[in-house]
Amino acid sequence: MPRRRSDEVPEAIVQLQVRLDEWRSAQKGRTKLPESFWLAAVDLANQYGVFRTAHTLRLDYTRLKKRLATRWTHAGSRRQAAFVELMAHPADLQECVIEFESAEQAKMRIQWKSTVPPDWKELLRAWREVEG
Repeated sequence: MPRRRSDEVPEAIVQLQVRLDEWRSAQKGRTKLPESFWLAAVDLANQYGVFRTAHTLRLDYTRLKKRLATRWTHAGSRRQAAFVELMAHPADLQECVIEFESAEQAKMRIQWKSTVPPDWKELLRAWREVEG
């Protein structure tokens, strides 16, 4: 029976399959799959679907699906700020208030009493690292 067009394996998956088979044949016993293979498989799963990719590459479907979901979660949390408000104060600055709000509605407010304003860009970077 001839294969349907939708059953054909994309060339990118075949290429990774060859590399994976070579790596597997060089291993003795059960060895953890290198992260580079997982990353490539996640990219392919994003393009061609989790089942097709996992089945062809003989990878755990559930693990691949979780990695793909994690990728999208992290990608969504790295969005740029849609709005930044900077309010000028007199030269003899005594108080500064910095407020950050994420797309997920998390908020941070900093009140700073000094003549030297804080580095708000560094504060934002540190907050993003902690947040997600």
